[in-house]
Amino acid sequence: MQLGNNMIKFNATTGDIMDDGRKRVIIEHVRPEIVGGRYPIKRVIGEGVTVTADIFTDGHDSVSASLLYKSGTDSRWKEAPMKYINNDRWEGEFTVERTGKYFYTVRAWVDHFRTWQKDLEKRVDAGQDLNVPLLVGIELIKKASNAASGDEKKRLADIIHVLKNTPETEAAVSAALGDELSGLMAGYPRFDLASVYFRELEVTVDIRKAGFSSWYERFPRSCAPEPGRHGTFRDCEALLPEIARMGFDVFYLPPVHPIGVTNRKGKNNSPKAEADDVGSPWAIGAAEGGHKSTHPHLGTIEDFESLVSQARDLGIDLAMDLAFQCSPDHPYVKEHPEWFTLRPDGTIQYAENPPKKYEDIFPLNFETDHWQDLWEELRSVVQFWIDRGVRIFRVDNPHTKPFPFWEWLISNIKKEHPEVIFLAEAFTRPKVMYELARIGFTQSYTYFTWRNTKGEFMDYITELFNTEVREYFRPNFWPNTPDILPEHLQYGGRPVHIIRLILAATLSSNYGIYGPSFELCASEAIPSKEEYLHSEKYEVRHWDWDTPGNLRDLIARINMIRRENPALHSPWNLTFYESENSFILFYGKMTKDLSSIILVAVNLDPYHTQSGWVHVPITELGIDPSQPYLVHDLLGDDKYIWHGEKNFVELNPQVLPGCIFRLRRRLKRESDFDYFM
Repeated sequence: MQLGNNMIKFNATTGDIMDDGRKRVIIEHVRPEIVGGRYPIKRVIGEGVTVTADIFTDGHDSVSASLLYKSGTDSRWKEAPMKYINNDRWEGEFTVERTGKYFYTVRAWVDHFRTWQKDLEKRVDAGQDLNVPLLVGIELIKKASNAASGDEKKRLADIIHVLKNTPETEAAVSAALGDELSGLMAGYPRFDLASVYFRELEVTVDIRKAGFSSWYERFPRSCAPEPGRHGTFRDCEALLPEIARMGFDVFYLPPVHPIGVTNRKGKNNSPKAEADDVGSPWAIGAAEGGHKSTHPHLGTIEDFESLVSQARDLGIDLAMDLAFQCSPDHPYVKEHPEWFTLRPDGTIQYAENPPKKYEDIFPLNFETDHWQDLWEELRSVVQFWIDRGVRIFRVDNPHTKPFPFWEWLISNIKKEHPEVIFLAEAFTRPKVMYELARIGFTQSYTYFTWRNTKGEFMDYITELFNTEVREYFRPNFWPNTPDILPEHLQYGGRPVHIIRLILAATLSSNYGIYGPSFELCASEAIPSKEEYLHSEKYEVRHWDWDTPGNLRDLIARINMIRRENPALHSPWNLTFYESENSFILFYGKMTKDLSSIILVAVNLDPYHTQSGWVHVPITELGIDPSQPYLVHDLLGDDKYIWHGEKNFVELNPQVLPGCIFRLRRRLKRESDFDYFM
């Protein structure tokens, strides 16, 4: 039997009490707590964990509470005070300082000293006799003094002397109710009858890049500087300085392994390949090797390691595609046929999602009787590439593999390599995407790609950023991918590419683009489909990065704005503000100390100029309504002096469809401006 959450236990046979029934404080509704503590929450180094709980006791006694926390390597709990909010709700916070695991719980107790002080103050106001109440207080102070030492012990003794020898004086009352005694007693709480929440809740702490990153995706086989040649890792190295100049810190490559020949797909996903067709990189495995090999046309393992090293020298991490599937030519097919599904006719089941067929891919059978061997082999694949310098994995279609497998794999890898990042490429049902995040994926693709209207953005962002989802689902916004050319990018031209770039880069702290198709505003699609025509998934492309109208400089500017303004380093500080035009999305981000404040206005209409009044939260920002303040558009480099809450914006999509304002306010000297502090 359980009484409250103090875990008062009784022997079911004898009825004997098995716990201390004098523990009177109830602790419940601790948040964040994901599915009853089944899953950890997520943070990056330097982020805070704010914990709330309902804490109360019987009668009129005062309660005190503290938040207990420790890292996975700590032997002892650290303590942070919790403060009363309202309606028996309490709040405390701690900051995570290293990668790995942290744990937290809540402790609360009846605070007899605070109760005594509260009651004493009432007695004083009522003019009652204080002799006995002061004696009660002296006993409480003596207990604290027994645990004290040095100067604090002496100060407590001095206060006891005042209370004992001058009980009816103003000096005694002042000493009893003063801040000095309150501060001293707070250092010696009595925990012998404290209640502790019955769960130790968990935090997974990742490196800072897990919370703030800019991804650039490119097919290495299309990186050759001249047309007609298959690109190499060395060609990718030559592109690194420009990728760094554009401000990206993650360079993501689709699969770099040998590609199967059997049932190879042709151009534009044709079921019949021509002799010169190179096939899909996701059809992994050939005579040259499988998941632990590189495509011979790209280069050797040593060439790959050189690319990883050269990228890191420029502040870029290389992200590798992790696609656990095989072509019919993969060595696993011959060596481990038991890892695949056999059909009644004796052939291996290829991938399909009727009526679609993917004859060039064999899915792995995770229900095989040999599942443990399969799991260990796949773990060894990840470890193989970690040993070659890879620390970021973009995982292809994780929702088509079992949740227990991913939970085991990610947990196993992060025990030794807590810095590793796993991005879940799962455009599927929300509950499935959220479960993948809960079981360990560091970042997640989202539905951002298909949100278009002001209401759609506000509703979806609110779900991601302002509900429990934010505790474990870390969104990575992509305007396009090799698989997805959304309809708006097909018809909105250069303006809509800029719109989606601004939104992705400022709404979320993690974002990415698939290039060079994005920065060159490629929009040619297969008719009636959200797919690129002449897709790089099935052929080698040559791109002229210097095509007029390209977005490379604008991308570089936006990434610089992101780096230089800490308000944009988190998604959780975003607030939508009122805009009187339904086509203008207006929102802001700011740091807790208000040292960095960013306001963003975006015209969601790529075809027409839109204008209207936006409402700046001047009260929230502590701006005097009678004083002007400066907003500096970091994109267009224009400066405006605004007054009050309502201000006018006009956004021409043919020029710049959005503004990223850094807010400043006027100092006492009317000629000067400075960042709002």
